[in-house]
Amino acid sequence: MSEYEASPPCEVVTVETVGLGDRSYVVHDGAVAVVVDPQRDIDRFLELVDELEVQVTHVFETHLHNDYVTGGHALAEEVGAGYVVPAGDDVTFSRVPVVDGQQIITGRLGIVARHTPGHTPHHMSYVVRAGSEPLAVLTGGSMLYGAVGRTDLIGKEKTEELTRAQYRSVRCLADELPGHVSVYPTHGFGSFCSATETSEDQSTIAEERTRNVALLIDDEEYFVDQLILGLTAYPRYYVHMAPRNAAGPSAPDLSDPDPVDGEVLRERVAAGEWVVDLRERRAFARGHLAGTVSIELCDAFSTYFGWTLPWQAPVTLIADDPDQICQARRQLVRIGVDELFGAAVGPIEALAGSRTASYEVTKFEQLSSVFGVPGQVLLDVRRRDEWEEGHLSGALHIPF
Repeated sequence: MSEYEASPPCEVVTVETVGLGDRSYVVHDGAVAVVVDPQRDIDRFLELVDELEVQVTHVFETHLHNDYVTGGHALAEEVGAGYVVPAGDDVTFSRVPVVDGQQIITGRLGIVARHTPGHTPHHMSYVVRAGSEPLAVLTGGSMLYGAVGRTDLIGKEKTEELTRAQYRSVRCLADELPGHVSVYPTHGFGSFCSATETSEDQSTIAEERTRNVALLIDDEEYFVDQLILGLTAYPRYYVHMAPRNAAGPSAPDLSDPDPVDGEVLRERVAAGEWVVDLRERRAFARGHLAGTVSIELCDAFSTYFGWTLPWQAPVTLIADDPDQICQARRQLVRIGVDELFGAAVGPIEALAGSRTASYEVTKFEQLSSVFGVPGQVLLDVRRRDEWEEGHLSGALHIPF
């Protein structure tokens, strides 16, 4: 755990979910472990604790997540662990409710809950102690690396109140904890749950005191105004995540969807169903089944899938190979898309038949050539902050 020598020894192991910009953590002392903010596909955590040869006694949630479906409930049931959730969160399942200052001791670890509202009203950070010495703090969507979690996901009417709470929460953590304490946030690695961008891989309380936006700005009013002003759009699917998490999600089905052939694909497109092509976007431009939608299988695939498609619409996938389908399935269950209506694999010429379509691809600097051409419009769909950083004069801006 950073450079601080823990006695008795303990370790924090990071489990990254790059596509959603989040991190989960396994904290252990060599014999017992706790898992913090696990993602939906719990097989990764089961494999990790098997490798570490530790027993999971508790699963902790810092908050009801807005950007993914948690695996906490399913993991706790699978391993027979206590499921620790902030007491203020309204949930429908049995849990270990935790309040500010409460300590849970397991093995040689002590986990102390600290109420850090802001990202959500009942948000908790968890301070890891070995004996009486604090070693690490799991900060969820509170103190991020150089930043803080966004405060507008509960609703516009709560944004200012939560922004003020966020400011105070981060400053309380920085005041209460020694500088050597390592900081482990859940969000902030590309997640839209972060109010601003973060890029660091590790940090301590001492480092955050020199760079965190909530600690560098001494004027609360100015902080509130600037943070709210900088909040950008976030994916539409977020609205469905917290209610799903409050219901205690089950483990996902990661089995292969039913295979379909080109004829079925074409029928589904003709019927107005959503057919998503996972192939690389330039390959899609060269040739695709007319009427399908291109969402390239990349790190951000599930984010743009959940942002683009109507929630829980019937979807069929197209891919180059079965591995792409498998990867897509894993990403989608993390945001609660559990049901796929089929998948097709193979050369697009065979799948599309006579309904193959294509379009031209050009370089950014060549886009200016469309100006002056009758009937041509240059549409810029980037975020507002990207548009403000720079854009082509004369373009029409409609954010995605």
